[in-house]
Amino acid sequence: MDNGQRVLPLESIIIVGGGSAGWMTAAALANTLGKSCEITVVESEAIGTVGVGEATIPPIRHFNQRLGIDEATFVKETGGSYKLGIEFVDWARLGHSYFHPFGQHGAEFDSVPFYHFWMQESLAGRVNGPIDNFSMGWAMAKAGKFAHPLPDRRQIQSTYDYAYHFDAVLYAAFLRKYAEARGVKRIEGKVVDAALNATSGAIESVQLENGETHKAEFFVDCSGFRGLLIEGALEAGYDNWQQWLPCDRAVAAPSPKQTDIAPYTRSTAKAAGWQWRIPLQHRTGNGYVHCGEFVSEDEATETLLSSLEGEALVEPRMLRFVTGRRRKFWHKNCVAIGLSAGFMEPLESTSLHLIQYGILRLLALFPDKEMSPLLAQEYNAQTAAEYERIRDFLILHYKATSRDDAELWRYCSSMATPDSLQYKIDHFRNYGLLVSDERELFKNPSWIAVYLGQDIVPERAPALAAMRSGAVPVADRMSAISAAMDGAVAAMPSHSEFLAQHCPSPHA
Repeated sequence: MDNGQRVLPLESIIIVGGGSAGWMTAAALANTLGKSCEITVVESEAIGTVGVGEATIPPIRHFNQRLGIDEATFVKETGGSYKLGIEFVDWARLGHSYFHPFGQHGAEFDSVPFYHFWMQESLAGRVNGPIDNFSMGWAMAKAGKFAHPLPDRRQIQSTYDYAYHFDAVLYAAFLRKYAEARGVKRIEGKVVDAALNATSGAIESVQLENGETHKAEFFVDCSGFRGLLIEGALEAGYDNWQQWLPCDRAVAAPSPKQTDIAPYTRSTAKAAGWQWRIPLQHRTGNGYVHCGEFVSEDEATETLLSSLEGEALVEPRMLRFVTGRRRKFWHKNCVAIGLSAGFMEPLESTSLHLIQYGILRLLALFPDKEMSPLLAQEYNAQTAAEYERIRDFLILHYKATSRDDAELWRYCSSMATPDSLQYKIDHFRNYGLLVSDERELFKNPSWIAVYLGQDIVPERAPALAAMRSGAVPVADRMSAISAAMDGAVAAMPSHSEFLAQHCPSPHA
């Protein structure tokens, strides 16, 4: 006898808002659910989207692969380019730069991690230059080269990873076409209100500006900073993190495409924030993320325009935000995904990643009509922890600075840090070891890049390196790695040549 309760699958879902968040959600739900559930996107062309999140990190590749999207087609259609990491200029101190690569430093040649040996050699004065010099990602980036990594772990060309730069508006359009081909319905209109069930408090329907009402059993809030459903209707609450991440606005403007398209993002610290440069096939994305307390909007705009590589293609656009997260990402029968869930400035290109993992987490904990509150509880716990881990990594960039030439940097260098981050810093500063949660988005090589790049130098090298040095020809191995990197990079095509051969964009 079967005593199990009958599962009652959802029959209807409404996604409020389009843009990257809305159409990534629609595409993923359509791919997983097929036509067993009616999926509707309600969006208004009059509202528009933020559309400046053009740099990504490697997990975006897995999202596209899950949807069965061909990489070359995707890069062509979105005006995309490849990204090997981020160059940080003037963050630790003026005139200094470092690279955060996707992938490891060096190559493993012993049971002890490479960076242990590098640290030992560096502290002893036996190796010159930064650890960047042993990054395949940086060697390729500074030479303007690109090729796909090799799967053979014995090859130096297997030690790097990559992501993309692309036009977020074109990506949303690309995914809309994908989703609509799989049965997703789009309704043009501006949502102005939501009706709640008098007993449960759950959302029953949304009302459009034209008076139309649309009902569903489950709602996804992709309405951006406004949080029309999660905050406007359900009042989920918001935790403000500006005491650690003080920037609260950005001014953005595209400039002409580069002659040689750089395969990396650049982040340049300014007096009151930082400026991004994101090279696409048809234009270059630029923006100045800044703190309004320390610079006026006019001054910020002038700072951006005066440092562009070429003239701005359109009038600069100002965005305002409050760094932080919702106290509840999933409340009642509504999940917030994208900017409606929270915002952390795009310093490490995590915006689309948070959308991606919000979607995948929803699919992993997907509800039926019963809408068990346990699902929301677990979703909220996992998502809050992920936001906080990423938050700490971003704070590290601001905290670890010796700059005292401007108010922002004096504030950041002296501000208190979350205990969770300070504990990690103390471990690394003391003996060069990394303390991390296995669920960290940014793995050990990322923390190493930022710690060392921002002058957090350990007092001593990890103990195991010294115990193994007598058995391992460290200097010879490091020299061999450098030679292998030089040879591999020399044989690669330029990034622009790679794009022209494999995925030239019709938008260029």
